[in-house]
Amino acid sequence: MTKKLLRILSLNIFLICITMSVGQAAKLPLQLIQLPEGFHIEIFSNTVPNARSLALGEKGTVFVGTRTEGKVYALVDLDGDYKADQRFVIAQDLTMPNGVAFKDGDLYVAEIHRILRFDDIENHLGDPELEPHIVNQSLPHDRWHGWKFIRFGPDGKLYVPIGAPCNVCDKPKTNYATITRMDPNGNSQEIFAKGIRNTVGFDWHPDTGDLWFTDNGRDMMGDDIPPDELNHAPVKDMHFGFPYCHGRDIEDPKYGKYTSCNEFVPAAQELGPHVAALGMRFYTGDMFPAKYKNQIFIAEHGSWNRSKKIGYRISLVTLENNTPASYTTFAQGWNQGEEVWGRPVDVLNMPDGSLLVSDDHAGAIYRIFFQE
Repeated sequence: MTKKLLRILSLNIFLICITMSVGQAAKLPLQLIQLPEGFHIEIFSNTVPNARSLALGEKGTVFVGTRTEGKVYALVDLDGDYKADQRFVIAQDLTMPNGVAFKDGDLYVAEIHRILRFDDIENHLGDPELEPHIVNQSLPHDRWHGWKFIRFGPDGKLYVPIGAPCNVCDKPKTNYATITRMDPNGNSQEIFAKGIRNTVGFDWHPDTGDLWFTDNGRDMMGDDIPPDELNHAPVKDMHFGFPYCHGRDIEDPKYGKYTSCNEFVPAAQELGPHVAALGMRFYTGDMFPAKYKNQIFIAEHGSWNRSKKIGYRISLVTLENNTPASYTTFAQGWNQGEEVWGRPVDVLNMPDGSLLVSDDHAGAIYRIFFQE
């Protein structure tokens, strides 16, 4: 066989592989995922590059934000088999549109510096002329911790975090390192909670209506400190310590000398160090066993600069009397030792009681369900 023929054959094989990868998404090793007995995992969609935050529409559409892709997707299950049959690109060429939220038929999208709204979105999924309304464009332009997770609270307001534009720094006269909230039209923006380095996931307790949120701990203090955090903010104006204090009582080596950890709200639950805890949800479905009802599932994206990788899993925090009682691993296997094939980002309750999990590394959305 001549070299020219070999080159032609190799090119043909390459083109076939590319065509297959576009027409049918790559197979993922779900057999590696370890779950409690009775739980199963399957693919809802694996055609969503850089899948990040999730939101559910009134008609069952799953909206997916991205960070590096600059796109917002919509996924539709046409035949009720719990797998997405259609994928729409709602928007593209945006600046890190990580956050998506749904309210009254409209889709809200958070770029770094502004909030957009796509009206009556589920009736315009395939509309190439769909134009958003600008809800608010007063947010900082900083890219460091600038991507946002957004959700509407029980009070009807849109909650928008503004991360610290640094690993660790002190900017007391700004709205950095906070969770803010605003009216759906973008007006009346105010700070709800302070001292939060970077939260990319929060939810409200189904019974109490209290806000709970994850927070990513600072870097460059070693492999094992500080922990990431799960925090509880039942009222406005609580301060959770950043940049002065981390976890429950770890003083920052630079800023801790100016104050005491006793002056701040400690973490409700210390999570693993550098696990990159992102999306979280209270489980509100009826499919899982009763002990999971109203408990917290957390997507841990995984460490990026720890000498030994940690995270890459779904964790479970159980509450007793509105206080964390345990912190355990619910699903793991996206990393095999130091090799990583998936990174969970967000979790979402589905109407049938199953749980969706986004994965920006594999470009997939998984469905976790219970069946004995």
